[in-house]
Amino acid sequence: MQHIQRRLSYTLVLITALAWIFISADSSGTPTAGEIPAPRQNFLAPDFTLDTTLGESITLSDLRGQSVLVNLWATWCGPCRAEMPAIQKLYDEYKAQGFTVLAVNMTYQDNPFEVVPFVKEHNLTFPILLDETGEVGKKYQLRSLPSSFFIDSYGIIQEVIIGGPMSEALLRTRIEALLEN
Repeated sequence: MQHIQRRLSYTLVLITALAWIFISADSSGTPTAGEIPAPRQNFLAPDFTLDTTLGESITLSDLRGQSVLVNLWATWCGPCRAEMPAIQKLYDEYKAQGFTVLAVNMTYQDNPFEVVPFVKEHNLTFPILLDETGEVGKKYQLRSLPSSFFIDSYGIIQEVIIGGPMSEALLRTRIEALLEN
């Protein structure tokens, strides 16, 4: 008799669990591969619009069709300084193939008067964006500088690298993988 009661209890628990799954399921039809609170691999990159040091406005989503490296950095950051020459070299090498760099200066944490001299010192020719309010830092949940997001031509993050400096070999491998998508 106890054996039958135990089976009935297990069956009742199973039926309750299945009912809960059915009742609580998301029936909205909204795909989960859309915008997410934390930027992660295989998810849509959070969109943003920022001004460049030249006063132009750039929106990430306007770059769909190109592979993009979003690099969050500051002038005082040693690893940021160390990886900029490699980023510039590979930008020059791959830009004709549809690769671009958005170097987002964390201006709200940096001295804004040091950004342009830094750009000139390193002969940077890719867009330098100014995050004066911390908007992008918040959207990308900035934890460490530099932080790099490799985004494919569909706007999907393919890799996140926190910290640095990134070597030229690592950058080349990631960029070539982006361009193959």
